[in-house]
Amino acid sequence: MNPVTLQITGMTCEHCVRAVTRALERVPGVDRVEVTLKPGVAVVHGRADPEKLFAAVREEGYEAAVRDET
Repeated sequence: MNPVTLQITGMTCEHCVRAVTRALERVPGVDRVEVTLKPGVAVVHGRADPEKLFAAVREEGYEAAVRDET
């Protein structure tokens, strides 16, 4: 499966990056996650349900949406 790129809003520091990374890694079906503070993106590898990814990010206090790559 192709990776899913999420736009993450609300991250302001490396602590935020770690919190989002850990939250996404706990979602069933996630194999690997790469989160960057600037530009606020998470690349999720695996076969996870996007709604579960969004919910995991929201539980940490941030917002997520699929990033438009066009």
